[in-house]
Amino acid sequence: MSATPQRLRRAHRLTLTAVAVTATAGALVAAALPAGADSGAHRSSTGSHGYGWWNRTVDVQLLSFNDLHGTLEPPQGSSGTIVEEQADGTTKSIPAGGVEYLASSLRKAREGHRYSITAAAGDMIGGSPMLSGLFHDEPSIEAMNKMDLDVTSVGNHEFDEGRAELLRMQYGGCHPKEGCYEKTRWGWPKRFGGADFPYLAANVTDERTKRPILKPYTVWKKNGIKIGFIGVTLEGTPDVVTAEGVKGLKFHDEVETINKYARELNRQGVKSIVALIHEGGLPASGAYNYDCDTPGAGAGISGAIVDIAKNITPKVDALVTGHTHKAYACTIPDPAGNPRTVTSAASLGRLYTDTTLKYDRWSGDIVRSRVKAANHVVDRDQPKAADMTSLIDRWNSLAAPVANRPQGYISADINGRGSSAPEKPLGNLIADAQLEALSPADKGGAQLALMNPGGIRSDLAFEASGAEGDGVVTYGEAFTVQPFTNMMNIVDLTGAQLITALQQQVTGSVNEANPKILQVSKGFTYTLDLTKSGADRIVVDSVKLNGQALDPARTYRVAMNEFLAGGGDGFTVLKEHRNKLVGASDLDVFNAYLTKNSSAQNPIAPPATGRITVVQ
Repeated sequence: MSATPQRLRRAHRLTLTAVAVTATAGALVAAALPAGADSGAHRSSTGSHGYGWWNRTVDVQLLSFNDLHGTLEPPQGSSGTIVEEQADGTTKSIPAGGVEYLASSLRKAREGHRYSITAAAGDMIGGSPMLSGLFHDEPSIEAMNKMDLDVTSVGNHEFDEGRAELLRMQYGGCHPKEGCYEKTRWGWPKRFGGADFPYLAANVTDERTKRPILKPYTVWKKNGIKIGFIGVTLEGTPDVVTAEGVKGLKFHDEVETINKYARELNRQGVKSIVALIHEGGLPASGAYNYDCDTPGAGAGISGAIVDIAKNITPKVDALVTGHTHKAYACTIPDPAGNPRTVTSAASLGRLYTDTTLKYDRWSGDIVRSRVKAANHVVDRDQPKAADMTSLIDRWNSLAAPVANRPQGYISADINGRGSSAPEKPLGNLIADAQLEALSPADKGGAQLALMNPGGIRSDLAFEASGAEGDGVVTYGEAFTVQPFTNMMNIVDLTGAQLITALQQQVTGSVNEANPKILQVSKGFTYTLDLTKSGADRIVVDSVKLNGQALDPARTYRVAMNEFLAGGGDGFTVLKEHRNKLVGASDLDVFNAYLTKNSSAQNPIAPPATGRITVVQ
């Protein structure tokens, strides 16, 4: 594979020639001590960072984060806080996130470390706020280049706009329909340069050629140190992305793929390996500093990553994960029963993980028993990175004519992404907007609306975020809430199919461990009994529309976005719909509702909850 200009620009940092005498010393002594053993005999006064070639082990710093989702500016509302556990057992929320602070945090963390790598575990783009999303995430790629990101895996959201757009993010080029967004100093169109770092997609292959669509792995090298990175996304990506986004692609088992490429790396002499996995876990606590190893190895965390971690070959020394937007730094035993570090840094740039990899020069492997990892808050009390401020200002000036346009007014925060409750006030507002827009007979005749919770990307914050007044909802803020521009579908579903859809919220491989509770429009009510298991969590007799029990044999007109209508998020029964009518986009519907139903004198209040009765 030939080198791209982006790779060449980074070559000075990623590939330095090994010192010959180091290799010679390693060859002479390697047989004398067991692989992985530690020796202080050659440790110099330069300290534990291993600046002298005669140190057997050196510390390699691995900084990592995940699920940035193009969030350049500090996230709004409760989405922009991180929970910290206090010594007395209480918790407090800390404002966090924003690339101006993330860049500062990473740069400060690297100080004093001769060997430092920065890696990510996918969903760097996609589902992005307007500042990045309006420009198809070119600003976010530029920001990550400036932050010196070395490598990332793909995530499911990297496929939101399909394979061709992902390849454009990697290799550059202007948008095929919208062209170049900026101009050079001489007035010519300025070509988007793409990512300076490799996107890894080991388990994503072309259905026709059977080959990975991007590099499956990369090797970081410096002064004879070699660390391999294998990147995968979740095998279930087609379940959480539109069919068009994954057209022509095959997604393979995470464990089988990582084990395959770990063997290949070993054959190339690379013994230290990190897996970047866009799949994650669910820690027992929401606090970022929760010690999930207290009950025992892996006992404090559940979810898909546990079985994945337990089956990945011991050749892999650490796992950097994502997708669930949770924070943890745990150990989970590998197939040989030995503890292995597994980390995730929540989401939206609110945390970063600092992992110390103890690299043994003689064996070329990581001394796993001495790996340490911890999450750190990207707080907003530190100085901003000036280059990130400049980047944000530049793109904001391009977006301003659209972004600052008022759409409506609210009287208080309306929580969506930041709400941990099954029923979210912003989810109710979005579903009501869809029902109102699509209930007229000539618009589809919808009787109820369903909204997937993952499609609600933020909160609506009352407090002014710029030049606007308090309570004003701008186009940019509405875009941040509904960034996918999914087209609305109005379809026929039977009452029985609707009940099955409610049961699929809490069953199946996608939703059983991490339920995805649909947001429903006013008039649709039911009981969710969390004391039960499986499909029994849905109390069938409680499902009502406008006070009347849902009739399994009757056909209802239902509004939902095209992602849900295609069976996204594991709602396979919704694909069985009939008589589809395509309406306006979800964003247009949302903005129209805000404009019609609010004013400065009569703002929208947070919708009351109570449509879903929760028993727990």
